Amino acid sequence: MNEQMKRIIANGIVIIMVSLVMFFASTWWRLNSQFNRGEAAFLRGDFTAAVAGFESALHMYIPFHPAIERAAEKLWLIGETFERHGDVNRALISYRALRSSFYADHWLVTPGSVWIEKCDKKITAMIPLQHER
Repeated sequence: MNEQMKRIIANGIVIIMVSLVMFFASTWWRLNSQFNRGEAAFLRGDFTAAVAGFESALHMYIPFHPAIERAAEKLWLIGETFERHGDVNRALISYRALRSSFYADHWLVTPGSVWIEKCDKKITAMIPLQHER
């Protein structure tokens, strides 16, 4: 293999590695940004914006990122809060956002299987209540 071919291969590897690092960093930043938006909305009582922020954070799924679990916990808490206040429709929106976010993150495996199972149980129990109203 000649020197020019070696330089081309080396440059190609460097370009691929830099691109992967940039993609990972961008995803990390967007995940944190969306989580922070959800958290700010949650603290001011804007649960619709909070659901959107936490759901968006989950869509930026990075394995083992601590904000993933915290976003899931917040969506669950919002769903339970609406459920306790008798707002079945909004509770269902929160549980469905949590469940569908993990389904959307499917690649080799589906992350959040425990959350999906918990949401399925809640949603199944709440659908008859939704139709009563």
